Amino acid sequence: MRQLLLLVFLIGQMQLLAQKNTNEWVGLFNGRDLSGWKQLNGKAKYSVSNGEIIGTTVFGEPNSFLVTEKKYKDFILELEFKLDAEMNSGIQFRSESKPEYQNGRVHGYQFEIDPSPRAWTGGIYDEARRDWLYPLDYNPSAKTAYKAGQWNKCRIECIGNAIRTFVNGVPTAHMVDDLTPEGFIALQVHSIGKQEETGKKIRWRNIRIKTTKLQSTVPDKVFVANFIPNHLSEAEKKNGVQLLFDGVSTKGWRGAYKKSFPEKGWEVKDGTLRVLPATGGESVNGGDIVSEQEYSAFIFQFEFKMTEGANSGVKYFVTENEKNAGSAIGLEYQVLDDEKHPDAKMGSINNRTLASLYDLIPSVREPRARRKIGEWNKGMIIVQPNGIVTHYLNGWKMLEYQRGAQYYYALVAKSKYAQWPNFGMSPQGRLLIQDHGNEVWYRSIKIQELK
Repeated sequence: MRQLLLLVFLIGQMQLLAQKNTNEWVGLFNGRDLSGWKQLNGKAKYSVSNGEIIGTTVFGEPNSFLVTEKKYKDFILELEFKLDAEMNSGIQFRSESKPEYQNGRVHGYQFEIDPSPRAWTGGIYDEARRDWLYPLDYNPSAKTAYKAGQWNKCRIECIGNAIRTFVNGVPTAHMVDDLTPEGFIALQVHSIGKQEETGKKIRWRNIRIKTTKLQSTVPDKVFVANFIPNHLSEAEKKNGVQLLFDGVSTKGWRGAYKKSFPEKGWEVKDGTLRVLPATGGESVNGGDIVSEQEYSAFIFQFEFKMTEGANSGVKYFVTENEKNAGSAIGLEYQVLDDEKHPDAKMGSINNRTLASLYDLIPSVREPRARRKIGEWNKGMIIVQPNGIVTHYLNGWKMLEYQRGAQYYYALVAKSKYAQWPNFGMSPQGRLLIQDHGNEVWYRSIKIQELK
């Protein structure tokens, strides 16, 4: 009988062990104290009560972070959070704090908690580094996932270079990046600018992580922001995204008004498409290049890097029907050094500045959207089937308009394009990258057609 009882006990233990091995979740918070965590940067208050970590704002303190002592590479993180009042916060992941970087300032990926009317909860922000990577303007249908005044469930999946976030089971952000493959997890209490905001609280509970036998959530059609140069992820391919520049050739492009690619003025090197420096004049060296294919509704993405004082541009709905002495005619996303190039001071109400609809609509004056000269910028043009067009720069929406609206025609009538009948109204057209005689680099040129 004793041997039988021992056998039953061992079988039970083996079953419990097997169950544990299939359920690889590990708690990061024991519900009693802050063992396994440490505080960095600001001095907001962190306490434990009723199985919750409670963060409380303190006036005059910078962003505060309660950080895991352990670092994590590939994982799935789940937790619940609740805001007692409207306040900005976030959950850091794959983040770092190094003495040599801004005196130990916490930096890295952040799951945004944003209960404001902007409603970007679940977006991805790059704390103290690159600013916005995935604003929820990229996925507006997810803006309603956050529930004010309630417990909300956060899920973050980091598997290889793929990063996905979810709010209450709703897919919110999807990006691909390889800048920081490993780091700690942290709970943020944001700094406050007013004394009366002291004492606002955010609560976290049921914090758990899985680092083995990872299985990502079933793929969806959410827009993917990819920060690896000239790369298409599997998710992008499923969404119908195509590279228009392969990093090694000029395939898919030709000179404007020409049958082949320009013999001079352009160079493909180190995964970039480079406009060679010349006189600074419009189309006096190699000339503009256009896509061999025409497009009508699309998401067009490109990265660009400028030299000091540079001028270039990305045009769309280019037909080549207009005979122009300089650059081919089309709607233009302005690429310009606003500080050094005189074109930024011309036109009307700054409508020739970076990311503007050239000579028609100015881009917003958001300093955080603009990178230093010599750094890579991420541009995007979205043309919806209903004619609504949006310009983005480094995650920021710079402008929006509708082709064919009454105000659109009024703007054209007052612009340099007034001489061209039905300017910008072709049902389809080519994409164009401008040679303005200044040194500019392009890469990660890709398109997704919309229906």
